[in-house]
Amino acid sequence: MKTKILVIDDNKLTLKMICFILEKNDYEIITAEDGIEAIEKFDEFNPDLVIVDIMLPFKSGLEVTHHIKSKSSETPVVILSALGDEESTVEKAFEFEVDDFISKPFSPNELLLRVKRLL
Repeated sequence: MKTKILVIDDNKLTLKMICFILEKNDYEIITAEDGIEAIEKFDEFNPDLVIVDIMLPFKSGLEVTHHIKSKSSETPVVILSALGDEESTVEKAFEFEVDDFISKPFSPNELLLRVKRLL
């Protein structure tokens, strides 16, 4: 059975790139483009790992992370962010018990290494 990864980003190009990288490495990908859809997909598919952008429509990546961690503290969550004020964003993300943080733009190899490390 393939490892399931939920990828959440409202930027279609970023979403496609992440999906391409992960599918090429034999992961099963589930996608969502906003915070509400993300929570629905998490509850429905129970993924092995979640990659979530911090800035999303309807619910933020931190709100999504809070939902995930309240349901399953075992599921690793990686936050993606292109926000300028990175230090406070990183601190806030780790308060929500995220497992890793990747700044945009990122290299495909960096993403893969972090995913493999968490799984």
